[in-house]
Amino acid sequence: MSKVFSQSDVASHNKADDIWIIINNDVFDVTKFQDTHPGGKKVMQTVSGKDATKKFQKYHRDAILNKHREELQIGSLEVVETKPKSSSLFSFLKKS
Repeated sequence: MSKVFSQSDVASHNKADDIWIIINNDVFDVTKFQDTHPGGKKVMQTVSGKDATKKFQKYHRDAILNKHREELQIGSLEVVETKPKSSSLFSFLKKS
């Protein structure tokens, strides 16, 4: 799986007929799966276009994800490195 998506790419797939979600930084197209999801369509639609990791882990074991990974995973989430803010520990020295 070499396709990489940004957070905004995933967020744009948030309609009932087009649902992408993120679980553990992997991107899944669950549009067709929502019809067979035991929790129903509404559950899938509440996390559409979002990171569903916490909700997924609350109700599922990793084995469930692995069972459906091949048919549902379409790529991974782009990792965006953020630069740490400079420490304000010595900011008082900069004051005149």
